Amino acid sequence: MMARKQKNYNEYELSKRRRDLLLQAAVTLFALVILAVYLMPMAYGVITSLKSKAQTSDPGAPVWPAESVSFEYEGDDYDVLQVPTKSGIRDLALVKKGRRSSQFIDPQNPEAGVIEWEGNWRALQPVREFAVQWDNYPQAWNTIDFARLLFNTLMYAFITMIGTVSASACAAYGFARFNFPFKNVLFMIMIGTIVLPPAVTLVPTYTFFVNVLDWGGTWLPLIVPAMFGNAYNIFLLRQYFLTIPREMEEAAQIDGAGRIRTFVAVILPQAVPALTAVSLFHFFFAWNDFFGPLIYLAGNREANPITVGLTEFNGLYSSETQLILAAAVISMIPPLAIFFLAQRVFIQGIVVTGVDK
Repeated sequence: MMARKQKNYNEYELSKRRRDLLLQAAVTLFALVILAVYLMPMAYGVITSLKSKAQTSDPGAPVWPAESVSFEYEGDDYDVLQVPTKSGIRDLALVKKGRRSSQFIDPQNPEAGVIEWEGNWRALQPVREFAVQWDNYPQAWNTIDFARLLFNTLMYAFITMIGTVSASACAAYGFARFNFPFKNVLFMIMIGTIVLPPAVTLVPTYTFFVNVLDWGGTWLPLIVPAMFGNAYNIFLLRQYFLTIPREMEEAAQIDGAGRIRTFVAVILPQAVPALTAVSLFHFFFAWNDFFGPLIYLAGNREANPITVGLTEFNGLYSSETQLILAAAVISMIPPLAIFFLAQRVFIQGIVVTGVDK
């Protein structure tokens, strides 16, 4: 009796482990499918950026970077095609085109002379070989003046990142630790600005910055507002500051530290994950910001960031698909590198704050 119960228990455990294993495999497979769907546009961009202009405009070209093979014969270059013959499909160079019959040369044995072939040469497939066009990247870099665009974008991203993180940290510390009249009301009003559509304030802010302050064509309308913090960043940092024990601040105050020194020496070192997350949030926002620079930097082409520069490049070189995608891939490298380098601290920051994005 005991042996039967043990056997049934072992079978139940084995069946449970199988179900758990199948469930994990299904979830993993589903995640891989979703990941593949999200990565397909990026893979398409990278592959297309390595193609030649002729291949991007050829609807019959393969997916991977490839070039049609040609053969030099008597001083001229001829396309090599896949020609069906009695001995099988052969790679022959088309030297004379005809309606019913054409003449070919065997690249492996040109001394054999001309080979007559009857059929429609237009139905033949060209012979292609794998060929990566690495020159697209330096050509796109020089054509788009990428060094200037990169400098403008990094300047905009880092200056506003430092300003908005500093201001947001100070405001978040005030909401987390200080008591003042209408504290909760002001906090709710600030949170309400997160859902306020930018289009609502576009006309008055543009009129104020351009017509009143005469800041049109400069970075000031984009940099100065960031120095006053951001509601979303303040909320994230406040949530993190609330998790820091007050005993640490009280110990610093007993040692004679004031509010500012406590904030700098105690709070900020403990909030590195949240500060990193907020910094990356704003960096990616500034890197991808298009509408703000587009309207405020109008007329000052030398100050354009990458987003506006890529749009202008796309309009001028719309037929150069490979160069457009090469420039897009180059513009993705810095934010991707920064994200992967700070990924651990970034994830820790958004998890501890209780906000998953």
